[in-house]
Amino acid sequence: MQLAGLITGVNHTIGNNPADKHLVDRVLRGDTRAFGIIIKNTENLVAQIVFKFIPVAEDRKDLAQDIYMKAFHSLGGFKFQSKLSTWIARIAYNSCLSWIEKKKLVLPGNLHEDEEIFETTSAGIYHHSSVENNLFQKELSVILRKEMEGLPAIYQTLITLFHHESMTYEELSQITGLPEGTVKSSLFRARKMLKENLLSKYQKETL
Repeated sequence: MQLAGLITGVNHTIGNNPADKHLVDRVLRGDTRAFGIIIKNTENLVAQIVFKFIPVAEDRKDLAQDIYMKAFHSLGGFKFQSKLSTWIARIAYNSCLSWIEKKKLVLPGNLHEDEEIFETTSAGIYHHSSVENNLFQKELSVILRKEMEGLPAIYQTLITLFHHESMTYEELSQITGLPEGTVKSSLFRARKMLKENLLSKYQKETL
């Protein structure tokens, strides 16, 4: 099975697919092309999760293969209690944790891009609506990416899925196995940590 382009870093929202049941039925009837469509619909979502937890590129590719093999073999047990993309994201999340435990790795910090994850501050560190210069935007983006590297991997994952993949608290709870209240508080702490780091380092500087 070809998974070319799976770990690309391309970022777009995974929407609700009304044809989920039809696709699953096709796969269970032996139509492998239908599973290729499932991969295409979810590969960026899976990549977002894998990128946050797995630091080595080759390991990411191997793990992505493993995630979709697990999904393929478990598809008959999918009960449509969530979106298919959410179910696959849950497999990806658990697979990353298992991989880290197996390899005895330290959770990495590697959030690639999230340019609008906290509100405007009185210090004016980041205000998207008032940005007048593309170069200024790019400089701020670099600063944000650098500071996000210090966030725990779970914070990175929650921020990315919530802000880039437009997932709800309920979906994030389903993926991570955390209570919705924990998801909400973790997102709050992640944004607060990032904002405080930015303010402490750049508040007095001219950006």
